[in-house]
Amino acid sequence: MKGPYIPLLKLALPILVGQIGSIATGFVDNVMVGHYSTPALASASFCTNFFNIPLLACLGFTYGITPLVGVYFAQHEMGRIGRLMRNALWLNIAFSLFVTLIMGIIYLNLDRLGQPEELLPIIRPYYLICMASIIPMAIFNVFAQWSYGINNTRMPMWIILSANILNIVGNYALIFGHWGMPELGLTGAGISTLLARCMTAVAIMAIFFMKGKYRKYRDSYRHAPLTRRTLSQLFTTSLPISLQMTFETSAFSGAAVICGFLGAIPMAAFQVIITISTLGFCIYYSVGAAVAVRVANARGAGSLEEMRRNAWAGYHIILAIMVFISLIFIFAGPTMMSIFTDDIQVLSLAATLIIPLVIYQLGDATQINFANALRGTANVQPVLWISFVSYIVLGLPSTYLLGITMGMGVLGIVLSFSVSLFTAAAGFLLYFLRSTSPSFHQKNLTL
Repeated sequence: MKGPYIPLLKLALPILVGQIGSIATGFVDNVMVGHYSTPALASASFCTNFFNIPLLACLGFTYGITPLVGVYFAQHEMGRIGRLMRNALWLNIAFSLFVTLIMGIIYLNLDRLGQPEELLPIIRPYYLICMASIIPMAIFNVFAQWSYGINNTRMPMWIILSANILNIVGNYALIFGHWGMPELGLTGAGISTLLARCMTAVAIMAIFFMKGKYRKYRDSYRHAPLTRRTLSQLFTTSLPISLQMTFETSAFSGAAVICGFLGAIPMAAFQVIITISTLGFCIYYSVGAAVAVRVANARGAGSLEEMRRNAWAGYHIILAIMVFISLIFIFAGPTMMSIFTDDIQVLSLAATLIIPLVIYQLGDATQINFANALRGTANVQPVLWISFVSYIVLGLPSTYLLGITMGMGVLGIVLSFSVSLFTAAAGFLLYFLRSTSPSFHQKNLTL
């Protein structure tokens, strides 16, 4: 294997290990909650999918850090990275506070979202705990993107894996009331997750501020002022990515809300299939994150050819992974589903969703790769309107049309994901090719 493949895989592998750890934790969470009760699993489905919107919006807002750090790192401008990080941290804390406020307003109107009345007493406390975790996650992600940008993907991996272990242990104790702890059900799962997320923020900040090898970043961080120019630069590169992820997640989370119109069984089946689907998404994302870093490094070196080579190499890797993942879904899907629940109705319904799940994998893999490639170029404005059209204008109406209007239920809802994902994939690919053309680069991306 030659060319950019080995460097990409070296960057992607630690991210992949961290993502697999997160997948395993998500699986364990849903297994524990599912075996606790079907109403708890259905409530977790609503909150998890609903909170994917603010959490991924905040994650996307940190994504504007990576291409800037990647360029400065390639140019050996370590002082500029430290100054950038101070501005990035405060900007992201302010953004996450704004998002938390919005989620608080929504909490006051939960009874108007059409969810089953019997689930609201379970949903409400879990919702509040999820809301409290937004800021710790944002802080961790700010420093994780810095670490990725300087080509150190291992450090966030170890923190994520440690937090996952803490979360699993906490779930075991607090969901079922083991080791003398109270039996709190879904609320216990939320408390455990909140503690784990706070731990990640504390750990990564401690490493940044205390470890000697990062002194060159830390010194400039401590003496850096908050400047309008740097904040504006970060905001300009971060907001379109945040909105792109918000629109994408809104399509999936909106589907979860629509599932709520169908009842607890469809909600639980939807949660099972979405949890399984994270196996593909998180692995594709690990390669996509590496693609963003490598494209940004190539941009810092002023090489359009390397920018394209890294993007296509990442796509080849993701396609190979996609085929493997799809085969797992087809041949092991029913077995995987049985881990989450013993409810025959939920399992029977979830089994019908495997084929539409496999269908949209190509669209998901393609859009992840080229959205991240665009992020590496720092030409992120097109992702805003592409995602809006793909996920909001086309995606959500397709979900309602197929699932409710045409009476296809949860099967139609999962089928509708192909509409938005393939549309976004085509748009991101075309704009990446345009962004790495010599004429466009000279006009818009002068370093």
